[in-house]
Amino acid sequence: MTARILGLDPGTAITGYGIVEPRGDGTFRAVAYGAWRTPAQWPLPRRLRALYDAMRAVLAEFAPQAVAVEKLFVQRNLRSAMSVGQARGVLLLAAAQADLPVAEYTPTEVKSALTGYGGADKQQMQRMVQMLLGLPQRPRPDDVADALAVALCHAQHALWNRRLTREDAA
Repeated sequence: MTARILGLDPGTAITGYGIVEPRGDGTFRAVAYGAWRTPAQWPLPRRLRALYDAMRAVLAEFAPQAVAVEKLFVQRNLRSAMSVGQARGVLLLAAAQADLPVAEYTPTEVKSALTGYGGADKQQMQRMVQMLLGLPQRPRPDDVADALAVALCHAQHALWNRRLTREDAA
Protein backbone atom coordinates (compact mmCIF):
# COMPACT_ATOMS: atom_id res chain seq x y z
CA MET A 1 0.00 0.00 0.00
CA THR A 2 1.15 3.52 -0.67
CA ALA A 3 2.76 4.74 2.52
CA ARG A 4 2.39 8.53 2.47
CA ILE A 5 -0.35 10.26 0.48
CA LEU A 6 -0.67 13.96 -0.25
CA GLY A 7 -4.29 15.02 -0.73
CA LEU A 8 -5.12 18.29 -2.46
CA ASP A 9 -8.23 20.46 -2.72
CA PRO A 10 -7.11 22.97 -5.37
CA GLY A 11 -8.11 26.59 -5.64
CA THR A 12 -6.42 29.80 -6.67
CA ALA A 13 -7.37 31.70 -3.51
CA ILE A 14 -7.03 28.75 -1.12
CA THR A 15 -5.58 25.30 -1.75
CA GLY A 16 -5.99 22.79 1.03
CA TYR A 17 -3.38 20.08 1.48
CA GLY A 18 -3.14 17.13 3.80
CA ILE A 19 -0.65 14.30 4.14
CA VAL A 20 -1.70 10.99 5.68
CA GLU A 21 0.13 7.75 6.29
CA PRO A 22 -0.92 4.36 7.63
CA ARG A 23 -0.22 3.22 11.15
CA GLY A 24 0.53 -0.41 11.81
CA ASP A 25 -2.95 -1.04 13.22
CA GLY A 26 -4.87 -0.24 10.02
CA THR A 27 -5.63 3.36 10.97
CA PHE A 28 -4.12 6.52 9.54
CA ARG A 29 -2.42 9.55 10.98
CA ALA A 30 -2.18 13.08 9.68
CA VAL A 31 1.47 13.89 9.04
CA ALA A 32 0.84 17.52 8.07
CA TYR A 33 -2.00 19.67 6.80
CA GLY A 34 -2.81 23.26 6.07
CA ALA A 35 -3.81 25.75 3.39
CA TRP A 36 -1.90 27.77 0.86
CA ARG A 37 -3.46 31.20 0.30
CA THR A 38 -2.75 33.70 -2.42
CA PRO A 39 -3.87 37.34 -2.25
CA ALA A 40 -6.65 38.30 -4.65
CA GLN A 41 -4.76 41.44 -5.70
CA TRP A 42 -1.85 39.41 -7.06
CA PRO A 43 -1.85 38.78 -10.82
CA LEU A 44 -2.80 35.21 -11.75
CA PRO A 45 0.70 34.14 -12.85
CA ARG A 46 2.12 35.20 -9.48
CA ARG A 47 -0.63 33.32 -7.63
CA LEU A 48 0.00 30.16 -9.66
CA ARG A 49 3.75 30.44 -9.06
CA ALA A 50 3.12 30.72 -5.30
CA LEU A 51 1.00 27.54 -5.37
CA TYR A 52 3.64 25.74 -7.42
CA ASP A 53 6.40 26.78 -5.03
CA ALA A 54 4.35 25.76 -1.97
CA MET A 55 3.63 22.37 -3.54
CA ARG A 56 7.29 21.78 -4.36
CA ALA A 57 8.27 22.69 -0.79
CA VAL A 58 5.77 20.21 0.70
CA LEU A 59 6.92 17.48 -1.70
CA ALA A 60 10.53 18.09 -0.70
CA GLU A 61 9.82 18.22 3.04
CA PHE A 62 7.41 15.28 3.40
CA ALA A 63 8.28 13.03 0.42
CA PRO A 64 4.84 11.55 -0.24
CA GLN A 65 4.65 8.44 -2.42
CA ALA A 66 1.38 9.43 -4.12
CA VAL A 67 -0.82 12.46 -4.74
CA ALA A 68 -4.61 12.46 -4.69
CA VAL A 69 -6.53 15.42 -6.09
CA GLU A 70 -10.17 16.33 -6.07
CA LYS A 71 -11.54 16.26 -9.62
CA LEU A 72 -12.81 19.49 -11.05
CA PHE A 73 -16.55 19.76 -10.58
CA VAL A 74 -18.33 22.41 -12.64
CA GLN A 75 -21.83 23.44 -11.70
CA ARG A 76 -22.64 27.05 -12.46
CA ASN A 77 -19.65 29.30 -12.03
CA LEU A 78 -17.46 28.82 -15.09
CA ARG A 79 -15.02 31.56 -14.00
CA SER A 80 -14.43 29.78 -10.68
CA ALA A 81 -13.99 26.46 -12.51
CA MET A 82 -11.37 27.98 -14.80
CA SER A 83 -9.46 29.33 -11.80
CA VAL A 84 -9.57 25.97 -10.03
CA GLY A 85 -8.46 24.27 -13.24
CA GLN A 86 -5.42 26.52 -13.49
CA ALA A 87 -4.48 25.81 -9.87
CA ARG A 88 -4.92 22.07 -10.47
CA GLY A 89 -2.63 22.35 -13.49
CA VAL A 90 0.34 23.73 -11.61
CA LEU A 91 -0.15 21.24 -8.77
CA LEU A 92 -0.32 18.33 -11.22
CA LEU A 93 2.80 19.64 -12.96
CA ALA A 94 4.71 19.69 -9.67
CA ALA A 95 3.57 16.12 -8.93
CA ALA A 96 4.57 14.96 -12.42
CA GLN A 97 7.98 16.60 -12.11
CA ALA A 98 8.47 14.65 -8.87
CA ASP A 99 7.50 11.42 -10.74
CA LEU A 100 4.62 10.78 -8.35
CA PRO A 101 1.52 8.83 -9.28
CA VAL A 102 -1.60 10.99 -9.23
CA ALA A 103 -5.14 9.78 -8.56
CA GLU A 104 -8.23 11.92 -9.04
CA TYR A 105 -11.55 11.51 -7.23
CA THR A 106 -14.90 13.22 -7.57
CA PRO A 107 -16.48 14.76 -4.47
CA THR A 108 -19.06 11.94 -4.53
CA GLU A 109 -16.34 9.28 -4.59
CA VAL A 110 -14.60 10.92 -1.63
CA LYS A 111 -17.82 11.18 0.38
CA SER A 112 -18.73 7.56 -0.39
CA ALA A 113 -15.29 6.28 0.62
CA LEU A 114 -15.36 8.08 3.96
CA THR A 115 -19.01 7.97 4.99
CA GLY A 116 -20.61 5.35 2.77
CA TYR A 117 -22.94 8.06 1.42
CA GLY A 118 -22.09 10.17 -1.63
CA GLY A 119 -24.38 12.98 -0.49
CA ALA A 120 -22.74 13.59 2.90
CA ASP A 121 -22.61 17.25 3.90
CA LYS A 122 -19.52 19.27 4.85
CA GLN A 123 -20.00 18.80 8.60
CA GLN A 124 -20.35 15.03 8.27
CA MET A 125 -17.17 14.92 6.22
CA GLN A 126 -15.26 17.10 8.67
CA ARG A 127 -16.36 14.95 11.60
CA MET A 128 -15.37 11.77 9.76
CA VAL A 129 -11.93 13.15 8.87
CA GLN A 130 -11.46 14.23 12.48
CA MET A 131 -12.50 10.80 13.76
CA LEU A 132 -10.50 8.74 11.24
CA LEU A 133 -7.33 10.71 11.91
CA GLY A 134 -7.85 11.12 15.65
CA LEU A 135 -7.57 14.90 15.43
CA PRO A 136 -8.42 17.01 18.50
CA GLN A 137 -10.65 19.27 16.41
CA ARG A 138 -12.11 19.49 12.91
CA PRO A 139 -9.57 20.67 10.33
CA ARG A 140 -10.21 24.23 9.15
CA PRO A 141 -10.79 25.76 6.68
CA ASP A 142 -13.04 23.41 4.71
CA ASP A 143 -10.36 23.13 2.02
CA VAL A 144 -8.01 21.45 4.50
CA ALA A 145 -10.65 18.93 5.62
CA ASP A 146 -11.42 18.23 1.95
CA ALA A 147 -7.73 17.64 1.16
CA LEU A 148 -7.38 15.20 4.06
CA ALA A 149 -10.58 13.48 2.91
CA VAL A 150 -9.16 13.07 -0.61
CA ALA A 151 -5.98 11.55 0.83
CA LEU A 152 -8.02 9.14 2.99
CA CYS A 153 -10.17 8.23 -0.02
CA HIS A 154 -7.04 7.31 -1.97
CA ALA A 155 -5.74 5.28 0.96
CA GLN A 156 -9.03 3.41 1.06
CA HIS A 157 -8.97 2.77 -2.70
CA ALA A 158 -5.36 1.56 -2.49
CA LEU A 159 -6.36 -0.85 0.28
CA TRP A 160 -9.32 -2.16 -1.72
CA ASN A 161 -7.20 -2.59 -4.85
CA ARG A 162 -4.56 -4.48 -2.88
CA ARG A 163 -7.17 -6.82 -1.44
CA LEU A 164 -8.73 -7.41 -4.86
CA THR A 165 -5.32 -8.16 -6.37
CA ARG A 166 -4.63 -10.72 -3.62
CA GLU A 167 -8.03 -12.33 -4.16
CA ASP A 168 -7.47 -12.50 -7.92
CA ALA A 169 -4.07 -14.11 -7.42
CA ALA A 170 -5.49 -16.77 -5.06
